[in-house]
Parts: sequence; C-alpha cells; structure tokens
Amino acid sequence: MDEILHLEKEFKSKIDQSDNLHKIEQVKSEAFGKNGKIGELFKKITTLQGEERKNFASNLNKLKDNINNLINSKINHFEQTEINKKLSEERIDVTLPGRPITFGKIHPVTQVIDEVTAIFGEIGFSVAEGPDVENEYNNFTALNTPPHHPARDMHDTFYLGQNKEILLRTHTSPVQIRTMLSGKPPFKIIAPGRTYRCDSDQTHTPMFHQVEGLHIDKNVNMGHLKGVLDYFIRKFFEVDKIKMRFRPSHFPFTEPSAEVDIGYELKDGKIVIGEGDKWLEILGCGMVHPNVLKNCKINTSMYQGYAFGIGIDRLAMLKYGINDLRSFFETDVRWLEHYGFDPLDIPANYRGFSR
Repeated sequence: MDEILHLEKEFKSKIDQSDNLHKIEQVKSEAFGKNGKIGELFKKITTLQGEERKNFASNLNKLKDNINNLINSKINHFEQTEINKKLSEERIDVTLPGRPITFGKIHPVTQVIDEVTAIFGEIGFSVAEGPDVENEYNNFTALNTPPHHPARDMHDTFYLGQNKEILLRTHTSPVQIRTMLSGKPPFKIIAPGRTYRCDSDQTHTPMFHQVEGLHIDKNVNMGHLKGVLDYFIRKFFEVDKIKMRFRPSHFPFTEPSAEVDIGYELKDGKIVIGEGDKWLEILGCGMVHPNVLKNCKINTSMYQGYAFGIGIDRLAMLKYGINDLRSFFETDVRWLEHYGFDPLDIPANYRGFSR
C-alpha cells in the first residue's frame, strides 16, 4: 500500500511540474510505457494471496485511473493552449489583395448529363426529376416487378428500415411513375439522376448515374424507339453511321424488351464506335408493359409507348477513355484536371461535343 501511495505522490508531482506537451508525454511513457512503473506493479499481483491480493489490485487500478486522468487532462490543456495561440497569432488581414482565381473543371459525369440532355432536348424530350429516397411501390410494384424478383433482394437494394417500404432507388424509373401519376398523356421525358445498388468493382459502384427515357402517346411503336436511339448514339459519339442491333431480353416493366448493342473496332488500343465486327452492350429498352400503364391509370386501349435506360457513367467511360468506374468518385484533383471539362464550354448539339 505504501508503495502505491509513494508512486501516486511521485507522478502527481511530475505532472504538476510538466510545462509542455513533450514533458507530459514523457511522464505518460514512464508510467504506462512498456517498462512503466505502474505496469511493473501489476506484475506483483501474481505474488500475493487472498485478501492482500484483492486490496492491492483494487488500489493499483485506482492509481492507474487517477494518473491516467491527470495526464489526459494536462495533454488536453496543452493542446487547447496551442490552438488558442494559433488563433490569436494567425489572423487574416481582409484588406490584403485576394488570391488569383483558379478555375475548376466540370466532372465527366456532369458533362455527359449535359450532353445527353442537349441531344434529347432537340427532339422534344423534357427533363423530369424525382427523389433519391423512394418508396417500394414506385420503385418496384408500379413497375410490374413481382415480390419474388431478385432485384428486390437485400443484396441489390439499400432498404431504409425493417419493413422495406422505403429505399434508395435502384434506377430512375420511379421518376417515370411519378410523372405518369401526376399528369395525363402524352409524355415525352428523360430522367437523369443518381441510383444505388449493393455492388462495387471496376465497372460497378454502390452509387452510379442513369438516364431513362419515356415516350407515351397514341400509335408509338418500336420503330420510333429505334429511330430515337439511332439518333442519340450517332450524336453522342459524333459518328455519321452507327451499327446497332436489338437482342431479345426481359425486363418486368417492358414487353417486348431488348438489349441494344453497337458495333465497334479497336484501333491503336482504343475503342472506335460506329462500325466494326465487335459488339458492345450499351443500354436496355422496350415497349412499356401494359401493367405499368394500368398502375398509372393510363388507358391501354388508347396509349402505348417505349422506355429505355442508359448508364451515364458507362457512356463517359466509353467516350472519354476512362477504364475504371471507381476513379469517378475518388476525388483526385489530378484525375479531374486530366478528364475534366472547361466550365464555360457548355455542351451544344449544333457545334458538336468533342474538345
């Protein structure tokens, strides 16, 4: 017991005499370091028996806590003093001349969204938006996605709550539902925005960007869909001709459904879009399923239409030669300096988009 009291008195004296952060750190090391005095006392517990051992351990723990609190309090005091000193000395003279303006760069995703909007805007599509946090009905049920569909699984969807009624939208299709429920046909919209799924690798991220299109009117058919996509792809990739094919597919919200591939070839290690003997999948599309129209209170005997969905990040990768999707979101200024765009160079279809 005398040994513990002596050690407590010794360290309290050293803590009181410490007048800077370096000295208090030395005291802490002397007390609790690898060969610290308090640590050495703990080894003595194994040599004691019965009530003596119990009392010694209890008093030693009190000593450890007491000295540790005193040291931490002293460290906090020195750190706060240092902060206050800097605040008082490092004042900013607001009368000095300003720093030179450094222009930032537009992110490739933002640039591509502007390009896509400009292209579709010229053929009559307006932009519609919706919330990132959606309800289950708009995201799945209204889009004819059955309860057992894999897309509803927790591994794909970020649910917010136990009942799975609120979630982060997995696509921008809920914007189509909101648009149709809030008005009357015809509709001709695109819906660009952020979407979320539980996935992460070189070509997938938990948050990514999509643009989806919807055209509902009388006598709309697959021919109109093909014409719109042909026009968009030629304008976006700035090519005169595009080799395109539609492959049968399945989406709950379209019938018939198709995946769209475009032709390309490799030249000097780069992908050249347009012609070639290779195929690249670029988007999904189809005629809007009658059940979706019925869920939105639209008369299916009078109206029909098509819908399509395109990954904006993937478009940016293809057009601007970016090989890793994860780099889009790493906030690397050097990467943005290389791939970014002049903020004053606003995309316009009439003059082309190439830099």
